[in-house]
Amino acid sequence: MAQHTAGHGGHGDGHGHEQESHGSLKSYVAGFVLSLILTAIPLFVVLNEWLEGTAAHVVLLGSAVLQFIVQLVFFMHLREEKKPRYNLMVLLLGIAILVTIVGGSIWIMTYNKVG
Repeated sequence: MAQHTAGHGGHGDGHGHEQESHGSLKSYVAGFVLSLILTAIPLFVVLNEWLEGTAAHVVLLGSAVLQFIVQLVFFMHLREEKKPRYNLMVLLLGIAILVTIVGGSIWIMTYNKVG
């Protein structure tokens, strides 16, 4: 009996629930292909000088954001999380802290110039 419960941990549903929480090979391959495409786009834009200035920055930033979303959905299984959504709450808190620190640093560097 002890061996049976040790194998399931705290899942409760047994193997059926455990299998549902992991992605299929098809979803992993789709995530991998999307990641490769979203990596290649900015690489080709920069190396071939297809865009310059603000347009290039928009493509780079957009690709980075989409890459982040692909990683969360296909590899971190964020959409499959059951309630309560602790991982999502921690992620949002981390993003809020990151935006505050980066935005505050840029604001300080912009408006505290000597001269």
